[in-house]
Amino acid sequence: MRALEPRPARQDSLRERNLALVLKQIADAPEPVSRAEVAATTGLTKATVSALVDTLVSSGLVGELEPRLAKPTGRPATGLVIDGTRIGGLGVELNAGYLAACVVDLAGAVRHREVVRDDQRGQDPERTSAVLAALAAHAIAVVAADGLVTAGVAVAVPGLVDWPAGVLRFAPDLGWRDVDILGLLSRTAELSRVPVTVDSEANFAALGELHSVAAAPGDFLYVRGGTEVRAGIVVGRELFHGMRGWSGEIGHVTVDPDGPACRCGAWGCLERFAGLEAIVRASGLPVAATDPAVVDRIAEAASAGDARTDQALRTAGRALGIAGAGAINLLDLPEIVLGGSYAPLAAWTAPELQREVDRRVLSAAWSPVTVRPGTAGTDAAVLGAAGSVTRAIMRDPADWLRREVR
Repeated sequence: MRALEPRPARQDSLRERNLALVLKQIADAPEPVSRAEVAATTGLTKATVSALVDTLVSSGLVGELEPRLAKPTGRPATGLVIDGTRIGGLGVELNAGYLAACVVDLAGAVRHREVVRDDQRGQDPERTSAVLAALAAHAIAVVAADGLVTAGVAVAVPGLVDWPAGVLRFAPDLGWRDVDILGLLSRTAELSRVPVTVDSEANFAALGELHSVAAAPGDFLYVRGGTEVRAGIVVGRELFHGMRGWSGEIGHVTVDPDGPACRCGAWGCLERFAGLEAIVRASGLPVAATDPAVVDRIAEAASAGDARTDQALRTAGRALGIAGAGAINLLDLPEIVLGGSYAPLAAWTAPELQREVDRRVLSAAWSPVTVRPGTAGTDAAVLGAAGSVTRAIMRDPADWLRREVR
């Protein structure tokens, strides 16, 4: 890749950077901060900070609290916080077994959540997109009644996503290929007026995990289990997408070249050993992998000491460890987080996964890799999708200001 030519900083770009810097200081502060404290932390002048804060307040990004005494002998200072009353981000999730919508405000509070249980396997993409768009439009209307403006929509989908184009290239669970999700959703009036992005559910679930734990590390591999197995790669507290947004397809990493054929066309993929279908088949349990209660049934059988289920989960854990170790050797990440169906089954899969990682990661002797279940739960993807909208505003508040003007 050719290096970009250095460009001189313009006055407006300098202001944009300082605007983001001040907003970040307010957001990261453990308690409300004053203008003077922000100036002291950032090194900007008090006059500059005051002008920037006024802009952030008037645009609905920052709120002011009642004046307080910064020091017993000082003048009262007005505390600054992120304003959660005016702007929100909408996440919608298209899952094989359900559709979901969630709105979070700028301060991170959930303002609306709705889940519709509806099997999407084999459904017509236009029909499903219309239902999903109606769910999103309803969420926008609900929060608008509370005075919240929806700044954007992020759509989590189960498959290989052409991230920049918003096209779902391949979704085995749904039986879809080359579906223009972005185009279909933009037909709805409410969604045509706001920015819409599309990404894999594993990527958004990784973001949901990132923000569910205050002390979460900024670098980890998030592996989301289900009938399909995918990963989200977080580096420096940001998603790594790859050139076309197709990273994270860990379910199709080969763990046994002589293993069973996979629906992707290869042999011995991780999904054939660690996906829900493989676990159910190996356990012999009388439940479909698509049953909403399948994970509970597997956990119940394993807890009751069922030998076949225990062995099926251990086999899945070993396969996850082989694939996970390869990813860690390549990416040098300190942690593997188990999400989706793997989180409630971690008591059986995680020890085997950890054992394989310890054996196979070259640097494990000096820098052990942690394996743990995720904490964001089943809402991880839709929460992460909603949070991605507000993250974008926090990262570049000037872009929001330009949109407001238009």
